[in-house]
Amino acid sequence: MKKSLLVLLIVAIGLSFQSCQKNDVTPVPIPNKVQLTVDATFGSILTDSQGKSLYFFADDANGSSHCVNGCLNNWPIFYDANITIDNGLDIADFGTITRADGAMQTTYKGWPLYYYVSDVKAGDTFGDGVNGDWFIAKPNYSVMYVFDQLTGHDGIDYLSDYTSGTGETGYIVDSYGNTLYTFSHDSNNTNTFTASDFGNNAIWPIAEVTPSEVPSNLNAADFGTISVYGKTQLTYKGWPLYYFGQDSVRGDNKGISFPAPGGVWPIANSTTTVAP
Repeated sequence: MKKSLLVLLIVAIGLSFQSCQKNDVTPVPIPNKVQLTVDATFGSILTDSQGKSLYFFADDANGSSHCVNGCLNNWPIFYDANITIDNGLDIADFGTITRADGAMQTTYKGWPLYYYVSDVKAGDTFGDGVNGDWFIAKPNYSVMYVFDQLTGHDGIDYLSDYTSGTGETGYIVDSYGNTLYTFSHDSNNTNTFTASDFGNNAIWPIAEVTPSEVPSNLNAADFGTISVYGKTQLTYKGWPLYYFGQDSVRGDNKGISFPAPGGVWPIANSTTTVAP
């Protein structure tokens, strides 16, 4: 009997020791599917769970992917069905689209996300600026740059000189892809359109955007703000920036023909001259 009790006691002590050993093991943290990584050149950028950089494509103005066929050889899509994110990111900013080829792709603030084939290891950012229309994905862009067809509120396609025609024009949008406009009758840092009671603000809402990060083809020093009857309006090269009330979805640029084509309300881009 005493021998049996001794054996049971030894077994119990052994099980207890094994249990303590198991409890002492620290679980290895699982990296989030999208990480907020600090880069020496670009600051805060989006990367995948392995630290590989993610990118936006300037042709994706309307939120659908325009990188197809051979483009995908250099810019593979990023997709994860169960996104987890680092602190500092908002899960509401992430979404999923179904591409024209049937594949799924993850988006951030409506921008489809891609890799760059020449980024071979974590920390590589060689894709930024390629062909002037690929930009490192950042969470704090105040504006973005797109290349898209201009189509006025009259349904006519326009070129960059506001003559009718088919072809992409580069221009500035906000961080969610909404087109920004200048008013040709404004002057440097002076809004001449908005009424003091904002009674006409629904027609051409002022862009209440605080300048921060900009894509690498733009100069952050060209952006500023002015006060308009107590509200803050974004400026570019001294031009106050506006939205167009009839632009109902991202990618719309109907304001370029309002009230008539000819540049009364032109888009803003890298060729825009300083406001007089």
